[in-house]
Amino acid sequence: MARAYLSLGSNLGDRLAHLRSAIRILEERGIVTVRASHVYETAPVGPVQQGAFLNAVVEVETTLPPVGLLAFAAAVEKALGRERQQRWGPRTLDIDLLLYEDRQVDLPFLQIPHPCMHERRFVLLPLTELEPEIQIPGVGKARDCLAALDEAEQPATKCEPLLHSGA
Repeated sequence: MARAYLSLGSNLGDRLAHLRSAIRILEERGIVTVRASHVYETAPVGPVQQGAFLNAVVEVETTLPPVGLLAFAAAVEKALGRERQQRWGPRTLDIDLLLYEDRQVDLPFLQIPHPCMHERRFVLLPLTELEPEIQIPGVGKARDCLAALDEAEQPATKCEPLLHSGA
């Protein structure tokens, strides 16, 4: 099985329930959740005015190849009500494939590592919570990327664990 890291985000409806439902659906299809970060509440990125996000990162094991995992993540988003109407707009669920083993992929519809992950506190905080020394291929250590960001420009508040104990 391959190890991958997924970023989960939601800023519509019951945000925490959307994140937890995403994990449940992934697991129902054989994707194993190894670990999950705490949930962080963060301001939205981009030009669209909208509510705050809840974000988390999950470490998973899967037999799916990167393109298959991305396609399944999109299906989970859709199953939980995601409508792609506006770039960077509000959403019930967003799942990004951040890392897949130590692979680098550059396709028109999939880039691994995720091309903006090293610039986003809402990704790096939960990722380094799970794996402080993790390397972003072609970039460097995630913790060094996090240290380079201005906390005042990208504030994040640590909330509760994404998964309940024993989950």
